[in-house]
Amino acid sequence: MNQETLRDYCLSLAGVTEELPFGPDILVFKVMGKVFLLTPLDGASFTFNVKCDPEIAEDLRSRYDDVLPGFHMNKKHWNTVRVNGSIPSDLLFSFVKDSYDLVAKSLIKSLKQDLEDMKGLQRIEEQ
Repeated sequence: MNQETLRDYCLSLAGVTEELPFGPDILVFKVMGKVFLLTPLDGASFTFNVKCDPEIAEDLRSRYDDVLPGFHMNKKHWNTVRVNGSIPSDLLFSFVKDSYDLVAKSLIKSLKQDLEDMKGLQRIEEQ
């Protein structure tokens, strides 16, 4: 996985937008206006922050040296993931999708319905 692959994957998910609300160095992905992933663009190292169920977050941190408490985030609910080849790409993508799903699940009812409608349209377009 690289940053472009991460970006493409995030934007392939229904209801996702990308923004630079914290300046030009932090790319933020939102589902229906709520943040589910942040990644620095400064080039020092490739990392991203994802939301995670607190119990799962702790488990992932204990199993993978490159999964850390969320940098500049609520450390109970967010993980920072260093992307350097130590964690398989399919697992990295699952971290992103889990974050997306967790945030989508927390949306208000009307936004959940809008998102489901978008997913339906996306499935039709893919056929």
